[in-house]
Amino acid sequence: MGLRASSELVALSPLNAWWLTLAAAFLLSLMLQLLPPGLLPSNALFQDLIRYGKTKLEAPLRPAYFQSFDVPKRYFVHFYVISVLWNGFLLWCLTQSLFLGAPFPYWLHTVLRILGAAHFQGGELALSAFLVLVFLWLHSLRRLFECLYVSVFSNAMIHVVHYCFGIIYYILIGLTVLSQLPMDGRNVYVRGKNLFMQARWFHILGMMMFIWSSAHQYKCHVILGSLRKNKAGVVIHCKHRIPFGDWFEYVSSPNYLAELMIYISMSVTFGFHNFTWWLVVTYVFFSQALSALLTHRFYKSKFVSYPKHRKAFLPFLF
Repeated sequence: MGLRASSELVALSPLNAWWLTLAAAFLLSLMLQLLPPGLLPSNALFQDLIRYGKTKLEAPLRPAYFQSFDVPKRYFVHFYVISVLWNGFLLWCLTQSLFLGAPFPYWLHTVLRILGAAHFQGGELALSAFLVLVFLWLHSLRRLFECLYVSVFSNAMIHVVHYCFGIIYYILIGLTVLSQLPMDGRNVYVRGKNLFMQARWFHILGMMMFIWSSAHQYKCHVILGSLRKNKAGVVIHCKHRIPFGDWFEYVSSPNYLAELMIYISMSVTFGFHNFTWWLVVTYVFFSQALSALLTHRFYKSKFVSYPKHRKAFLPFLF
């Protein structure tokens, strides 16, 4: 792993550079938010960009013209519509190549080469990338269902930059998975010519972690949605309440923690050693930690009786 990671750092692909830059940017943003209040950056644009939804309510006074760049938070559903369609298409292309021997479309192959995908007949198992893309598609499908039928959105807003970033993210994440495939020209190279003979113990472990993390994230979103519904499931208000149950007993944003665990499960499915995917996980860690910290501060400022033992993101630690 060490040799492979060091060699990839030497020849940093555009995709690796993208994920490394994102991870560094969110790490810096997180560190700035952890500064003492007197040293906390008061730049209105910076605060506006890193906050969305309810955490915008805790931001410094926003100039009136900032509202021109707001879009409803309920537009999150667009991310998952795009992801289900786009990553479903990528999964279809991969399935065609793996099981029917069909080459990738020329344009898709060209995009992958531009992003830094290398042609090699070793390295990653094709089954690993296939399973990760399946997990990614299922994750997006579940989140789409939750946005439509579980979550209750208020009139909260997100910045249009955040909205555009989310769309780009879900397009690039699927391409990142495909870029890890062992390729023979425009065809996927399958070692041993039998895809399922590549099954390893870490595929089973990754699948179990994915199911476990997804189940907890779904349960947390159900808890959040139920805070705005009556016992019959009818929405009665859009106010914020203190959530209880499941991982909420330990952290303020267990849905963000579960998101991190889902991406770690994909790294496990890759066999623990995929450098590019660990860059993705690093970005997810810092971005979710930042959102969790802002959410934690919102709850503590709004509710005097907020449980003091709860951490923001990592149980007992942070």
